[in-house]
Amino acid sequence: MVGNVKEFIEGVDFDKGGGLVPVVVQDEGSKDVLMLAYANKEALRLSFETKIAHYWSRSRSSLWKKGETSGHVQKIKSIKMDCDSDTLLYIVEQVGVACHRGTWSCFDPESKGGRQK
Repeated sequence: MVGNVKEFIEGVDFDKGGGLVPVVVQDEGSKDVLMLAYANKEALRLSFETKIAHYWSRSRSSLWKKGETSGHVQKIKSIKMDCDSDTLLYIVEQVGVACHRGTWSCFDPESKGGRQK
């Protein structure tokens, strides 16, 4: 996935976003963009360590493991950093649906009950 995880994490510019970076999540197989979330250093570390996507909930001010209650986990396949080091891309194997509304993607045009995979 990434050679030196500690070095990778230290290279992320968390300061620009007040300790958080946006994470774009893309399904490995379909290439669909599934969702946008945020990560702090701990969420990123846990994502590398467990190979399951972890994020920072801005509304609850806490870490969360995607799918912890729903079972709709995101298995990390790779993590990439953008050219400015302030945005991440998680390439995942999505198990179940990604959106809390029950749709495959948060960007599904029928997100008020759209298609499910």
